[in-house]
Amino acid sequence: MAARPRIGLALGSGGARGWCHLGALAALEDMGIRPDVVAGCSMGALVGAAEAGGKRAELQDWALDLTQTKFLGLVDLQLSAGGLVAGKQIANVLGQWGLDCAISDLALPFTAVATNLETGREVWLQHGRLLPAVRASLSIPGVFTPSYLDGRWLVDGGLTNPVPVSVCRAAGADVVLSINPNGKAEGRVWQPSEELGVIEQLHQQLSESLPEGWLPKPPPRGPVPPQGFDVVSSSLDMLTDYLRRTRMAADPADVALDICLPDLTVLEFFRAEESINAGRAAIEAQAEQIARVCKI
Repeated sequence: MAARPRIGLALGSGGARGWCHLGALAALEDMGIRPDVVAGCSMGALVGAAEAGGKRAELQDWALDLTQTKFLGLVDLQLSAGGLVAGKQIANVLGQWGLDCAISDLALPFTAVATNLETGREVWLQHGRLLPAVRASLSIPGVFTPSYLDGRWLVDGGLTNPVPVSVCRAAGADVVLSINPNGKAEGRVWQPSEELGVIEQLHQQLSESLPEGWLPKPPPRGPVPPQGFDVVSSSLDMLTDYLRRTRMAADPADVALDICLPDLTVLEFFRAEESINAGRAAIEAQAEQIARVCKI
């Protein structure tokens, strides 16, 4: 019988859609597949760190318990620092389960991917403290403030390597399974919504707590334009999808999973259940191929 290959997991960016990684990892575990190497970008870094540290179940329980009210309580607005949200609370959630540690202390080799804001080059965070590395990888431009780490301003790794297959290869993986939370229906990047987005809800809450006239009035009703955050999110989706396809053409994963969650925005962290279910379903749909390449 052939020796079991060294398995790498490349967990892609996607904001709240990245909760799908939790469902995918649980389904892989049910199949008897455990990774030997984990690389994550943005939300993939958060989930990947929990996996590498043996705390995935705790993170999943926390995510499923996260309501919209609880999420808004985590939002640490910081409007003057290059983003709407400081983001420390979300990254630091790992600390409550003992993962405020060095990356080298994790049970599995782990890399968080970020982007150097000054040079535009990807940065592989494989040493030093775990939580700052995850926070840097999570820095969605325009949403979370950039992270200052080791003398560099870092932003979301999705800008340079949205599904880090190459990192797993470099870490010695024989087989790479990649998970892209940003799968799109053909020809569709953005679609209008009748509901207020998370950023707009924050604006509404703020306006209700301030004296009349402190914030500008909303525009008159008419054709509803894309909401401000929708424009940022959809633009990033276009960029990262093009970059992902370009990089995959040069260095494809052995099994590439694209998970389509068109109705879930990147900040709706309180909708974890549907994302987790989608991740599990994606693994189950390709279980035969995954078992074949992983030799189980």
